[in-house]
Amino acid sequence: MPHHAILTAAAHANVRVRHERGPDMGDAVMSCLVVPDEFRRVQNEYPILFRRNLEDGTTVAVALFGFDNGENLYLAGDRWDARYVPLAMEIQPLLIGADPNGGEGGQVHIDMASPRLSESEGTRLFDADGRPSTFLEDRIEKLGALDTGYRQSAGFFAALQRHDLLEPLSVEVTLDDGSTNRLVGFHVIDEDRLQDLGAAALDDLHREGHLMPIFMALASHANLTALIARKNRAAGLG
Repeated sequence: MPHHAILTAAAHANVRVRHERGPDMGDAVMSCLVVPDEFRRVQNEYPILFRRNLEDGTTVAVALFGFDNGENLYLAGDRWDARYVPLAMEIQPLLIGADPNGGEGGQVHIDMASPRLSESEGTRLFDADGRPSTFLEDRIEKLGALDTGYRQSAGFFAALQRHDLLEPLSVEVTLDDGSTNRLVGFHVIDEDRLQDLGAAALDDLHREGHLMPIFMALASHANLTALIARKNRAAGLG
């Protein structure tokens, strides 16, 4: 169970963060949240898909790592086999928590139940004088980028809905051994619908800065083939 606490030098002076990757570090996940601001970097490595919450109508974007729950095909021993790690994975075990005083800004929290934490291995969060380490400053910057990107993403998803640009994805992946994996529950950009948009609609998307992440999401679909190849290699088939 997660155990979130406000990060302070007084309480976490001796806390270190381990950097190795693996299932025992909490990396065995099929996907993670990504924000439009990072789509350009994400699309180099991962398929970008969309999930809709049928209860509240919200939409989020995710980077796909595998085809089954708990499967991350980008794990290779104790490292992450990709040039870019999505922000939502990179900032762990830190997160943004609500201001206990009710302010609009958030506070940096830490998940004390994370297997990444240690008092003997990894990189310290604070130096001997209680100042944030270079590592912590970098993670706080990335945490801020993720938080800002998430807050700003509402306009992007509203535009996709306004122009009816999402369609359900149903893919049946056949592996080299003949077994199949069915990918359902996701949406993708409807390329035909995008091509049919008129000049006014395209201008609307361009002015609001939404066209580039839309194109990046479309370009990311090419990574499905590479992900299938990873699946075959993981099964000893490729």
